[in-house]
Amino acid sequence: MRVAELSETLTEDARALVAATAGIAEETVAGARRRLAAALNGGRSPYDRAEARAWDGIRYTDDAVRGHTYQSIAIALGVGAVIAVVLMSQCSRSRR
Repeated sequence: MRVAELSETLTEDARALVAATAGIAEETVAGARRRLAAALNGGRSPYDRAEARAWDGIRYTDDAVRGHTYQSIAIALGVGAVIAVVLMSQCSRSRR
C-alpha cells in the first residue's frame, strides 16, 4: 500500500473515531476529540507537504526553462557533450 493510501486511510479512520465518540461527554474523551479534530483539520500529512513542494519545484523549473529557452538548450547541449566525452574516454580505456 502506498504512503498516500495509508495516510488517507488513517485520516478516514480518525474522522470516524471523532464521529463515533461524539455522544461521549467525558472530559478526557472530549479533550482527545478536540485535539484529534484540530490535527485533522489543521495539519497536512508529510506526504502532502512533500508533494506540494515537488509541484512547486516543477512549476519553478518549467517557468525558468520557458523564460530562458536558448540558455536552457545551450546548457543541455553542454551537459550532453560533457557526458559524451566522459563515456567515450571510459570506452577507449576499457578497450586497452
